[in-house]
Amino acid sequence: MVIFARSKKQVLQTLNADIGNLYGGSVRIRVCGICVHESRILLVNHSLYGSDGAFWSPPGGGVQFGEPAERALVRELREETGLDVEVGELLFVHEHIAAPLHAVELFFRIKSFTGNVTSGADPELSADGQIISEVRFLDWEEIQRYQPGQRHRILNMAASLAGIFELKKYISGN
Repeated sequence: MVIFARSKKQVLQTLNADIGNLYGGSVRIRVCGICVHESRILLVNHSLYGSDGAFWSPPGGGVQFGEPAERALVRELREETGLDVEVGELLFVHEHIAAPLHAVELFFRIKSFTGNVTSGADPELSADGQIISEVRFLDWEEIQRYQPGQRHRILNMAASLAGIFELKKYISGN
């Protein structure tokens, strides 16, 4: 039996091709949840997507045709984090434009949750192309230890955890 080991570079090339094939060349609507508990925010580490093995982002994902945004967010948080959530108000809209991706992200407050945090999976990606490596609540000091390229743009724009709730209602992709 022959076992082939794939390098991180090979996995990233496959992943980028998968993401480009799935979402490239069109505008994707995403929903994301801002879930704060005990002065910590719930984040997902998409380790193969970011630099140096990290890219921390609020959980979320794509809205499917015919699916209301709030229902999509409940589904996405269950898939990625294992939590069942109650969705609150729309906080802001963030536009991400970086070829091959163009996403309009709707960020909602998570009012409450039940369950235990687990590292889930992206059903759109193949088994060997999964990028979620960790899901956990981080405090602001922990988040700041990561480089700007290792965290979602909104985490770089906010001056504090409370500052996330004060971001502009629309954040341009330019």
